Amino acid sequence: MSTPYSHPFYRPKEKFITANGIQLCYEALGDPKGEPLVMIMGLGTQMTAWPPELLEPILEEGFRIIRFDNRDIGKSQELEFHQKVPAPIAYLRTKLGLKIDAPYLLHDMAEDTAALLKSLDIQRAHVLGISMGGMIAQLLANHAEIDVLSLSLLMTSNNHPKLPSPDLNTLWRINGGGIRGHDQESALKRGLAFWDTVKSPGFATPKDRILQRIARDYQRSYRPMGVVRQMRAIMATGSIEDYSKAITAPTLILHGSVDPLVKPKAAHWLKENIPHANLDMIPGWGHDLPLSLLPRLAHKITSHMKASTHNAFGHSNVSGRTKASSG
Repeated sequence: MSTPYSHPFYRPKEKFITANGIQLCYEALGDPKGEPLVMIMGLGTQMTAWPPELLEPILEEGFRIIRFDNRDIGKSQELEFHQKVPAPIAYLRTKLGLKIDAPYLLHDMAEDTAALLKSLDIQRAHVLGISMGGMIAQLLANHAEIDVLSLSLLMTSNNHPKLPSPDLNTLWRINGGGIRGHDQESALKRGLAFWDTVKSPGFATPKDRILQRIARDYQRSYRPMGVVRQMRAIMATGSIEDYSKAITAPTLILHGSVDPLVKPKAAHWLKENIPHANLDMIPGWGHDLPLSLLPRLAHKITSHMKASTHNAFGHSNVSGRTKASSG
């Protein structure tokens, strides 16, 4: 690997498609004949946040990457919602297992993903989800029309209300820490405060790189209310434990031992939920994608995908095969 974005099949090019009644912005990277991997981003985060140092090793192994902006974020369709219950009250209600109003659920976002794949004529794919995207990935793994070859879940949970919550200081800081304003400078300060809260003590990422990413994403799209609506969707969806237990795809869980947002207990609970799942708890990893950890993550993910395909089909390339019988 030489430089970021140097892979001959990288050539990022945004496209738009209507899927599940929602206009989604997506990119297809890599060899069109390669096994597809759909990558599902987390809360309030654009598809451009996937680091090239993670994408390139996956492309080098011959996989085709489908990445996209979830609804309400980036360049995908923005929705409207007039909440009846204020966010703090809604949060307390969800911790008590009570219902709240929301513009949509994570199930709808999983349906967006499935519809995107079907629109691209993809019926079989590897699936990777991070944080909120990991919850969506678990729901997608239950979808009747998508054959999930493998599932990679990063820093995520089953969204059960009994899971430990972040401490109040962490919640305060990740919600802006009192930094107001919607200009780029204010957004940079909030983004840096968030990163400083969730960063990995065991793995380094240069601060200037973080600032560059925040500035780039701000200039591409800035939708603070989209983040609020996505958070509402997470709270309104509630536990997806029953869906986790029904997953049959080979599953790899990657989690940090010092994740301040999604505590390590969430990963252990997921391992208990998902039949035959493998858990790799990484010491010193928080709730970010640190530059120095990316080669290790890429290796674990690609190894998992290749092993899953080999075990299911007995060879390394299933392109063009018919869907395997579930019986």
